[in-house]
Amino acid sequence: MPKRAPERVMRVVLTRDLIVHTAVGLIEREGPQALSMRAVAAELGVTAMAMYNHVPNKDALVRGIAEYVMSTLELPAAEPADWRSGARDLVRAFRRTAEEYPRCMSLVVASKSGIPVGLRAIERALSLCARAGLDGPASVRVMRALMAYTLGFQLREAGLSKLLREPDAGPAGADALTRPDPEGDFEFGLDLFLSSVEEMGRRAT
Repeated sequence: MPKRAPERVMRVVLTRDLIVHTAVGLIEREGPQALSMRAVAAELGVTAMAMYNHVPNKDALVRGIAEYVMSTLELPAAEPADWRSGARDLVRAFRRTAEEYPRCMSLVVASKSGIPVGLRAIERALSLCARAGLDGPASVRVMRALMAYTLGFQLREAGLSKLLREPDAGPAGADALTRPDPEGDFEFGLDLFLSSVEEMGRRAT
């Protein structure tokens, strides 16, 4: 009887990018609470020790996830002449990224490890606020508030969708209140927000 050829063992060639991409997939599938060095190693079929040359600890992994997620934020190459149009472009781009990576984005925002959230996006946001007439401290607060609005809207939309899937979502008279119109609601809130920013700029000049 001929001898069986030895089975070939497929070894994963670890890189930082592979580890980060695997972690992103894990988080989006199972949630931020599932993230650990050991869990990512199990996804890759390696030991946690094998990853440390590429990602030394969990904080470094979260930073890598933040860099990856924010690198997907697509902004126009140049700002439009109207600062409000530029602000809309920026917020909509941030929303698209939050929709694509909702669980990773919540981890990035909640992390306390000093993660950069996209230098290009920050510079664009501060430039737009300056053009609206705001000073530095006010610009930073506006930028934070816009991020909170966008992420909060995503959470609300997800919760509302879950509620509407329930058989007893509420009384029949509440239909107009619960009928989903996420794009319309988001743009309406963004209009209110930008109008407030414009008024702040007028008062500051």
